[in-house]
Amino acid sequence: MRLIGRLLVMGFALLLAIPAGAALLGIGTLADPVLRDLIGQLGLYGIEAIWSELAAGYPPDAGMVEAVLDVGRALLLLLAVPPALNAVVGEVLGWRSLAWYAGATGFLTALLPWLMRGTRAAGAAGPSGIAEGRVTALLFVAGAAAGLAYWLVAGCSAGRPPAPMALPGRR
Repeated sequence: MRLIGRLLVMGFALLLAIPAGAALLGIGTLADPVLRDLIGQLGLYGIEAIWSELAAGYPPDAGMVEAVLDVGRALLLLLAVPPALNAVVGEVLGWRSLAWYAGATGFLTALLPWLMRGTRAAGAAGPSGIAEGRVTALLFVAGAAAGLAYWLVAGCSAGRPPAPMALPGRR
């Protein structure tokens, strides 16, 4: 019975953690001028092109729809996998540390794009390297916010034994 209760608490906590990370990622993207311009040029153009073709009665371009779906998949990978993975590890090991849930989730969220991309040639100290550093920092903060939200709901009680029931004493 305790397992079912913990699974429900974990699911509810993840339902709150993922949007918390997404909200912070969106706010950070809008606050950073480089990312804001990039989203304005690439992302909104694709969505606008799809909507205008649909409004005109034409089927949308398959390549554009696939690009929008790829962005959605990447966001799902960045925002859902790290909190879920760290929640499972933290629950199995019974860790209640805020440093684990926020720090490890932030670290894994920031590390995922680097792992998906693979190795890169050395010498990224120019403007591209600075922009990548800003994106990595933003992903870390978004992941840490998701980990914090999870910890507030479920992580602070992970691994605790069930509370003993107080039985009335006999007189």
